Amino acid sequence: MTTHKKILAVDDEPHMRRLLEISLRQTGYQPLQAADGREALDIIRSQAVDLVVSDLHMPGMNGLELLRAIRESNEHLPFIMVTAQGEIKTAVEAMKLGAADYILRPFDLETLEIAIAKALSVERLSRENAYFKTANQSSVGNLVGQSAAMQTLKKMIQQVAPEKATVLITGETGTGKELIAQAIHQTSPRKNELFVAVNCAAIPAEMMESELFGHEKGAFTGAQKERIGKFELADGGTLFLDEVTEMPIQLQAKLLRALQASVIEKLGSNKHIPLDIRVIAATNRDPMEAVNQGKLREDLYYRLNVFSLNSPPLRERYGDIEILARYFLGKHQTQISAEALEKLNRYNWPGNVRELENVLERAAILSGRDTVLPEHLPLNDTTTERPADISLQNNATESLSIPQAVAHIEKKLIIEALAACKGNKTKAAKLLEISERSLWNKLDLYQLK
Repeated sequence: MTTHKKILAVDDEPHMRRLLEISLRQTGYQPLQAADGREALDIIRSQAVDLVVSDLHMPGMNGLELLRAIRESNEHLPFIMVTAQGEIKTAVEAMKLGAADYILRPFDLETLEIAIAKALSVERLSRENAYFKTANQSSVGNLVGQSAAMQTLKKMIQQVAPEKATVLITGETGTGKELIAQAIHQTSPRKNELFVAVNCAAIPAEMMESELFGHEKGAFTGAQKERIGKFELADGGTLFLDEVTEMPIQLQAKLLRALQASVIEKLGSNKHIPLDIRVIAATNRDPMEAVNQGKLREDLYYRLNVFSLNSPPLRERYGDIEILARYFLGKHQTQISAEALEKLNRYNWPGNVRELENVLERAAILSGRDTVLPEHLPLNDTTTERPADISLQNNATESLSIPQAVAHIEKKLIIEALAACKGNKTKAAKLLEISERSLWNKLDLYQLK
């Protein structure tokens, strides 16, 4: 299978370089050649090289000197030393300098192939660890991202996590509302207890009460044994009610009583079971609209909405797309090209983070688990990319006053500038031809921080 990996073979013997070139090409790599260390350095400085295979003895600059020179500017480039049988001490010195491996002359091509595959695998794992380390440094729980919207969200999570207050999370489908709930749980005093998630939209209405509160044996036809409900299961921990507005309206009264009194009753029983539970609810609807439509009891809404959080859509998370892309592709041991990242940043992501993860999983498969390229991202096949112009488009702006219309355009310009600069506010301010202080003031004004 052909890959995009470039392997640089460094040897002063032309026939050995030719042999290595043929072998590398047959194995599926893209071979490069250098007759000595200095030529090798010129190649490394002029283009991306994924691995170096170098002979030890060469005129002008030998293999050890080449390795030292490479390490001055690149700590991670995999390097395999080729040395003679009686030079083990030199090979050990090369390993101390950061060589991934060494091969003793004479060697067969299979040995070389195995050494290259091993070195590339180790380098890839090292790179993945760096991505995950970066992600973890910028995360609360499993939330990945460094954008202003995510920083605000993480700060609010840290504020509410130690409390017992119920939390209502709103946001579009695919923005990671359950991950936010998990982050609250994982940073709370309840982190060592269970986190129990219930998708209210996925449970048939006739089974919902038993699912939440449990039932006694014989409580209804088919109830052949006692059942422990999700409330009781989550005692001491956190209960997450996803898509709570889809819960049958008649059951919402019992949920409200359970939240207010911290006790439940199983179906078929009058026994009160006291519980210590942190409840977090989520919905992709506007909760007040759900109240007005009769889908959510108003008193339950106010009981759930003690502390509210909004999960920002991906299109508002400037700079996070690249971090998320590398995070997801790291799970598949796959890289991504700069051109593919640019295409991801231009897309509007109507399906949010969930869509991004699914797109990248498919792209990793199409790339052969190597490097994702623009052609592996069929984003134009589903929806259009984010528009680059600043027209008011379909925003019903005919009724806006001039100040409102100007504010709308200004906000859109700021959003586009931040996206183009991947969240870098200094660069965005220069692009907008305003001071950085003015940009920060406008971010506050338009609630874009």
